Amino acid sequence: MSLLSQHRKTAVGAAALTVLALSCGSAAASSPAAAAGKVLWSPSTAKGPSSFTGVQCAAGNFGVVKDAAKGSVWRAFQAAGEERCETLGPDLKEGDTFYLGWSSKVDIKDANSRYVFQLKCSPSTGTANHPIEIDATTGRIRLQEWDTEHVAHQLWTAPTANDQWHSYALKIRLGRTDGTIDFWFDGVKQTFTTGSGTFKGTTWDGTRNYLKWGSYHPSSGDATNTFTSPVMATTLEAATAGS
Repeated sequence: MSLLSQHRKTAVGAAALTVLALSCGSAAASSPAAAAGKVLWSPSTAKGPSSFTGVQCAAGNFGVVKDAAKGSVWRAFQAAGEERCETLGPDLKEGDTFYLGWSSKVDIKDANSRYVFQLKCSPSTGTANHPIEIDATTGRIRLQEWDTEHVAHQLWTAPTANDQWHSYALKIRLGRTDGTIDFWFDGVKQTFTTGSGTFKGTTWDGTRNYLKWGSYHPSSGDATNTFTSPVMATTLEAATAGS
């Protein structure tokens, strides 16, 4: 074999290895494991309430219970006259994008509304206070965005009833005026009152933002929010796998 032929054979072999490497890299990037994403945070019912960042609830009113449909779940019981029974998730960073997924059922004993999910900001005064919240009352569930002037914008609503399980998922990009929200209810992507599937507005304000689940707003009747462990993840698939 001539030196030129040997050179050509070596070049062809190197090119084939390069193509193989690129093909393997592409396959890895599009594999189910890669598409599933990464879980960033989720509390554990096996570890109990300490797996949340904090609990704001009367003693004995928050913990793990067994549900016939969902197994081990969280139960937040807000007794009549109490301000709240809520749990805290991790602190957030402005500019970040993430997905949240969980399932919930409520039992509200009066006609008043309770916040069952909040993206909360501090300080509470002079800010949006809770830029994103989901609230429930007898017969209705609602998603709202609150702007930097603490003015509410109803984005979505649907009928519900006490003791009905529903699944929720949010894609959130954190920004003071250029944040975005996408929302899935019972596994279906929702269209907002704006006519769009993505809302742009306030999803961050103040100096500290974090997540809350439970029941908030003092009222004359008891309220219970039973929910699966929330999952914060890099993809919708990872956030909703357990809900």
